[in-house]
Amino acid sequence: MDLPDYDERVDAMKKISNLKSQISDIGARDPRPATRNSELGTRSPKLGNERGVALIVVLWIFIFLFVIALDFSAAVREEGMAAHRYAEEAEGYYLAVAGFQEGLYELLKLSAQTGQVTVPQGSDLFEGNWRQGNLGAGLYEARFVDEAGKINLNRANEDLLRRIFLNLGLDETSRNILVDSILDWRDEEDLHRLNGAESDYYLSLSPPYTARNGPFDTAEDLLWVRGVTPELFYGGEGTIALKDIFTVDSPSGVNLRTTTAEVCVALLGLPFERCRAFIAERGKLSEKTLADMLKLLAIGNDDIMRRQVMFANPTVITIEARGRQAQSATARQVKGVVRIMGGQRGFELIRWIDRDIIRNEDRG
Repeated sequence: MDLPDYDERVDAMKKISNLKSQISDIGARDPRPATRNSELGTRSPKLGNERGVALIVVLWIFIFLFVIALDFSAAVREEGMAAHRYAEEAEGYYLAVAGFQEGLYELLKLSAQTGQVTVPQGSDLFEGNWRQGNLGAGLYEARFVDEAGKINLNRANEDLLRRIFLNLGLDETSRNILVDSILDWRDEEDLHRLNGAESDYYLSLSPPYTARNGPFDTAEDLLWVRGVTPELFYGGEGTIALKDIFTVDSPSGVNLRTTTAEVCVALLGLPFERCRAFIAERGKLSEKTLADMLKLLAIGNDDIMRRQVMFANPTVITIEARGRQAQSATARQVKGVVRIMGGQRGFELIRWIDRDIIRNEDRG
């Protein structure tokens, strides 16, 4: 093979050199590759920041929706529980009404002939015991209270009221306020006693109201009287409730045949256990007379307390009834005061309390 001569080699090297120069010039004149690399380098951090912000926004939206869902779930649960409690309470109410009707029917049977409730010998009808019954899956209970076994709030004079509050263990200041305020509430004029209260005092309260200036309509009216607190009226741990000793539906004397241990303490001032023993002994007697009752209480015929008591069959009776479903702790209690007329006249409903207070010691 013939090798190129010197001149040809020189020409070839010049061409190669010119080609390199042209390539370098092209690279210098076209900056687009370098610019694209630069743009890619500056866009990457910005795109990452935008994605982070979007993630945070999405997380906040999820948290917001979670809170709303949780609140809605709690509201639905509360509504469901409220509806359940309402249903149980409604069922308890009608079961209590059934207990009241059952108790009333029993009283009418006992009074069909005489017009008075003839208490059978040895019966515990008015001993404060609950009489139970069933209606479907529900339970009801009823008990009877002879209103004549309580102290008439409208007939009690000042001396008797002071003795009652003394026997209940109230201090002198409380006794003075209660006695004077009760007498002021009953009298017809607006002059208040030393420790009493009239309309000017009650109008200063919130909400304001005026004094009755007349007989008490119900024993519950005591709650409007100065010095009578809910704790005093409804009773508490180890205390006797005013609602258990006062009435407006009894004659002047307390019926020893049906009175309770609470009234015995308030009226006679005997220890509570002594009064409980009297109730127990009374129930054992096959024949009951006033002389028997006075003997059990050690009250003589010439005793001043002899004029405060009597012995009779009940005619005005309170029927307390409560009801609840068998598996429910929600109970309702009602109370009605009836006057037994006897024969075809039947009875008269004097007072109805649709939502009576259930005391802790009565909860079963």
